[in-house]
Amino acid sequence: MTNDEREKFLADVHVGVIAVERPGRAPLSVPIWYGYEPGGEVLLWTESDSLKHRLIRDAGRFSITAQDEAPPYKYVSAEGDVTSIGPAVDADVRRLAIRYLGEEAGNAFTDENLTQTSIAIRMRPQRWISLDYSKE
Repeated sequence: MTNDEREKFLADVHVGVIAVERPGRAPLSVPIWYGYEPGGEVLLWTESDSLKHRLIRDAGRFSITAQDEAPPYKYVSAEGDVTSIGPAVDADVRRLAIRYLGEEAGNAFTDENLTQTSIAIRMRPQRWISLDYSKE
């Protein structure tokens, strides 16, 4: 994929899978909702006491993979350093939930799940791997 194609693909709605190193074990790989706009940062929303937060904080980096499960298969994997970890902002979380659930369900989900211990993690992609089998 070209740079524009992979950034557009990552910006589309997919359930992402993040991977982060874990001392003495295989990397933690978990599915997650995420936000991304071409040229920007990957945004994750989680709780401050979650394993993924602790591991990402300690590692200072993570990777994310998004894929299309229907032929012709495509995937994009991006990795980079964490640019910020801080309290989750309602507008960011709401936009993320609406992205995956639609307006009504996304607003309800945010109202029920955004807490004072919710955090936002941001990462700027620095290295990419991508493949589009329709080009093979």
